[in-house]
Amino acid sequence: MVRKRKILGTAERPRLSVFRSLRNISVQIIDDAAGRTLVAASSIEKKAGGNIAAAKIVGKLIAERAVAKGIKKVVFDRGKALYHGGVKALSMAAREGGLQF
Repeated sequence: MVRKRKILGTAERPRLSVFRSLRNISVQIIDDAAGRTLVAASSIEKKAGGNIAAAKIVGKLIAERAVAKGIKKVVFDRGKALYHGGVKALSMAAREGGLQF
């Protein structure tokens, strides 16, 4: 079994963590050094569901909130989710919104 090393965020480059369930998709920008969440967004607050269209909405929303707080560069952490479908759509929308990773 191959083990993946843990991705950590710093104050300069916080971690963009994606959680995908069957019904929703949520994302947080976390400073692991300080141990606190800086920005968060979810498809629950937009009542959008967990599909690709909802992931694009959440990606744009997290990018807007992060840029408003002065966060431009992040480290992308997709967790156990594969990089396709909703996770890919979320990351592409976040990049279009101004985040760099």
